[in-house]
Amino acid sequence: MFKNLVLILVLIAAALAGFVATRPSEFLIVRSRTLAAPPQVVFDHVNDLHKWAAWSPWERIDPGMRRQFSGAEAGPGAIYEWAGNEQVGEGRMTIVASQAPSSVTIRLEFLKPFPTTNTAQFDIVPGGLGTDVTWSMTGRNNFMAKAFTLFMNMDKLVGGDFEKGLAELDTVTVAATPPPPPPAPEPAPGEEGAPPAEAAPPAEAAPPTS
Repeated sequence: MFKNLVLILVLIAAALAGFVATRPSEFLIVRSRTLAAPPQVVFDHVNDLHKWAAWSPWERIDPGMRRQFSGAEAGPGAIYEWAGNEQVGEGRMTIVASQAPSSVTIRLEFLKPFPTTNTAQFDIVPGGLGTDVTWSMTGRNNFMAKAFTLFMNMDKLVGGDFEKGLAELDTVTVAATPPPPPPAPEPAPGEEGAPPAEAAPPAEAAPPTS
């Protein structure tokens, strides 16, 4: 009886492992939003990891999260490491490429709760109503990640965080956008650059006397 129970459990575990193995080996999560700020302001807030604290959706999850910056001040080579509670885990972000003001590529390394490396991409494009920003993340699903997707919808979970982050980025970048300069005053007549004064119409000739 005991042997039969063990055999059944082994068969169930094997079937579950086989099913997990059939899950997709790669993933792609994408969210987009039109922001009101100009592309350069948006780019500056993504390309400088020090500014992520103002808009990143994960910064508020653990107020006691430890943060460390190293490498370049901004752009390629800039590194941001974090360690926090169970919800934020531990990891490192490194900007590997950026092109102002259109794109930023980040290597995203999770160390806890389980190690994995993904790529995050920001594409920033001028649009008719503002700046179109697309935040995407790609990576490979190892066995643990495949098993996790049986119980959690990763697109909904991480995509929801992307949506919150883009909304905060919209608010922060609008506040950081300098106001347009006031229009230049019109030069007074006679000053350099002033339009020439209109000539007075010629006087009408007096009618001849008889």
